[in-house]
Amino acid sequence: MKKTGWAILMLVFMLGLAGCGDKPQASAPGESNATDNGITAPGTAEPDPVSASEGEESDVPENTDNSSTEPEMLTSTIKVYFTDDNIEELTAVEREISYSAEADKYETAFRALQTEETGMMSLWKKVVLQQIDLKDGLLAIDITLPDEARLGAGGEALAIDALLQTFFQFDEVKQLEITVDGAKLESLMGHVELEHPYSK
Repeated sequence: MKKTGWAILMLVFMLGLAGCGDKPQASAPGESNATDNGITAPGTAEPDPVSASEGEESDVPENTDNSSTEPEMLTSTIKVYFTDDNIEELTAVEREISYSAEADKYETAFRALQTEETGMMSLWKKVVLQQIDLKDGLLAIDITLPDEARLGAGGEALAIDALLQTFFQFDEVKQLEITVDGAKLESLMGHVELEHPYSK
């Protein structure tokens, strides 16, 4: 009987020792698991101070404006005028032009006049546009004329005609003034006398 009692006592004592081992202490609420050097322990994540708590709505307003920041483009169908390789006559070609503001329409039309059609030749391709502006019905066009843009008498006459027909199709354009580097010249390329201004 004594042996049995000692055995039970030893068993109770051993169970007591096993229960007294080192236990990891849980962090108190609000304490971080990060070590003292500021590095977060593996498997833990530091709370994001910017994020809102679960169940709370963020104070940052959502962008509900789905409208495009690009301006709506305006379009017009116009006629621009080109010539053949022999520079003998003008041919009208319909083009649709797009521009962001009414004031940009005339520059876009000039660029269309410079952009050749297949099998045709632009008389204004090598001319440099400096400024184009409409005021009180007068469209003022200032250009620079490089040597390679100069034409013979027939080409010069057709070039002026192509310009006038292209811009006088706009109802608001009543007159057209052509200047070269800001100067009103007697002749554009030395063959045809210029009018200052041309009128419809």
